[in-house]
Amino acid sequence: MTTILAYRFSAFGDVAMTVPVFTEFLEQNPYVQIVFLSRANFRDLFKGLPNFIFKGVDINDYKGFLGMRKLAKELNAEFTPDYVADFHDVIRTKILSRAFRRKGFPVHIIDKGKDAKDHLTDIWNIEKGPLKPNTERYADVFRKMGFTVELSHTYRTLSDNKAGIGFAPFAQHTGKMLPLEKSFELARLLAQKDKVYFFGGGSTEIEVLDKWVSQIPNSVNMAGKLSLTEELDQIARLKVMISMDSANMHLASLVGTRCISVWGSTHPYAGFLGYGQAEADVVQVKDLTCRPCSVFGDKPCYRGDWACLHEVDIQQITSKI
Repeated sequence: MTTILAYRFSAFGDVAMTVPVFTEFLEQNPYVQIVFLSRANFRDLFKGLPNFIFKGVDINDYKGFLGMRKLAKELNAEFTPDYVADFHDVIRTKILSRAFRRKGFPVHIIDKGKDAKDHLTDIWNIEKGPLKPNTERYADVFRKMGFTVELSHTYRTLSDNKAGIGFAPFAQHTGKMLPLEKSFELARLLAQKDKVYFFGGGSTEIEVLDKWVSQIPNSVNMAGKLSLTEELDQIARLKVMISMDSANMHLASLVGTRCISVWGSTHPYAGFLGYGQAEADVVQVKDLTCRPCSVFGDKPCYRGDWACLHEVDIQQITSKI
């Protein structure tokens, strides 16, 4: 059996996007085994994959150049892969890839399309168009090795008993997050017809959501109460998930739940729409020529008013449910 060692350490949503690629690749190439190296807390994303080994590590145990060389030595001794796939292409994985190359392993690295993404997010560029989906960029790494993989771009529903609406109103960066007052009003309206389940993480988000639940009947805060496996199970049973351009959108794809996603300074054109999610379920302000100004939502607003989020009408969301 051919063994491929692949690695990506972050971010959560990007790691989650590898799951459907691995699933379909392994189904189409059953003689291949994948060893995936990532952060240990991502393990539950990959439960049930055939011919798949998840290798969780604490990156703090392998700091710097010498740390990455030590990790390469340990991985080689444990797995002796036939191919190496760098799905991240950042400084630490460049060091890891170089160490494997020096040992004679064929290493294939993701093409992240940086120049195209820079052009897409140039606010003076008014000729906007969709780039390659990131899942296809992952698949391209396998294709460079000589393997065949055709992605379906269709999610797989894991539960037929669906009820309630999930709502994940937070995101890592301001440029991705609907103003909280709008999110609160949206949740209040949704809870009049359906039970609303809030998702989030961290003490600040939990505190905000607890306050909302106290003011919104027919709502419950799931933040901080579930393991990753339990959270995936809960999302699988939802009628629909509402999320920012964040990890919860990708979790919905993993369990086959429709997701209505809200996009601000980022844009689905960059290739990060949830796997199998419909473009018709994207909510965004379309007439701002400065959008997108960021791939990750981490840049300050060029206009200074975050119009890409403040001009979103919550009826754009409720009309899709």
